[in-house]
Order: sequence, then structure tokens, then C-alpha cells
Amino acid sequence: MCVILEEEGGDFAERVPVPPPNFATVEDNSVYRSGFPQPSNFSFLQSLHLKSILCLCTEPYPEGNLEFLKSNNIKLFQFGIDGTKEPTSIPRSTITEALEVLIDVRNHPILIHCRSGKHRTGCLVGSLRILQNWRLSSVVEEYKRYAGAKSRLTDLAFLEKYDASSLRHCLQNLLYQYQGYGSRKRRLLYKEELVQKPRITSA
Repeated sequence: MCVILEEEGGDFAERVPVPPPNFATVEDNSVYRSGFPQPSNFSFLQSLHLKSILCLCTEPYPEGNLEFLKSNNIKLFQFGIDGTKEPTSIPRSTITEALEVLIDVRNHPILIHCRSGKHRTGCLVGSLRILQNWRLSSVVEEYKRYAGAKSRLTDLAFLEKYDASSLRHCLQNLLYQYQGYGSRKRRLLYKEELVQKPRITSA
């Protein structure tokens, strides 16, 4: 819920928007990750000026969340991945489809989320890092940072074997925009005229 700050004497002063659980920035001002947003997080999401939300859950999106998306003109892309515990494996084809949506700058700013923002979200973010040519050790380190003690061996095995070569046709149309001299931060851009419209599963 929102944090309420009070002045001395108990008078209401300010409501501070609260982010969804496990919220973090993946790429500055363009890609974010979190657990499933609740109504108490909506004001925070508004501050991100999102164009899209990419959900990795299988269950229907809550009606209240759909109303929030509609009122804020936010597109919903849903790629259902089973969130049960091991030994369930992450479907490579679904991750690749979701990754195609994720790297399309026309969908940015975008929020990726699953239920807890740890496993399914971690695998998609890890796949993005592989596409960005991160070392595997760095990909795994980032995954574990958010999964914590609940890291899954099947997720790690998926990331170790994930091959982004199926996206080479997209990579030919990608440009890297470096943000500042000497900066290691970068975001992926498409040449607008060469990108097909992504599949929207819900609105």
C-alpha cells in the first residue's frame, strides 16, 4: 500500500507511490521488471509512463489491472509460462517470442513481470542479456540476485543452453545506442521501417 508521511501533529502530508514487489530497472528509462502489480502499485506505474506490460503468467489478467491499462493506454502482451516449481522447464519458443516483443523499442517503456518477479522474469531478462552478449557468469549472477535462495536449477540450465541465434534476423536491424561517453549502459533500437508489428495477446 502507499506510504503515508505525516507532519508533526499528525496532519496528512504526502502519499509516496510504492513499486511492485521485486521491482528493478533492467535498462534505464525503457525496461523494468517486477512481481505482479497490485492496485496499490498503480500510481507508481503511472510515474514510469509505460507503453507496455509483458506478463509471463498463465492465468487471466485481473479485471482491475486491465482497467488500469486501458485508462493509461498501456498495451498488454501475455506469454503464459507455467510457474510451478521444478522440474518444470522454461519453454524456449515462448521466451523467444516474448524477447522479440521486449527488444522492440516501440513498446518501451515496458514492464516485465510474472508472479514473484524471480524465475520466469529472470529467465526472460537473462535471455535479453545473452542477446546483448553478456558473459554467462554475469547473466547467472543477475538471475540469482533476484531469485535469491529460491534459484532454480532448471532456470540456470535454461540460461546456460539458451541460443539467441533464432533472433539473428532481428539483430541485423538493431542499433546500439550508448548513453554517454564511455558508458557501459545501452539499449536496443529497431530501424522502424524494418520491424513487423508484434503479436498483442490482450489489450
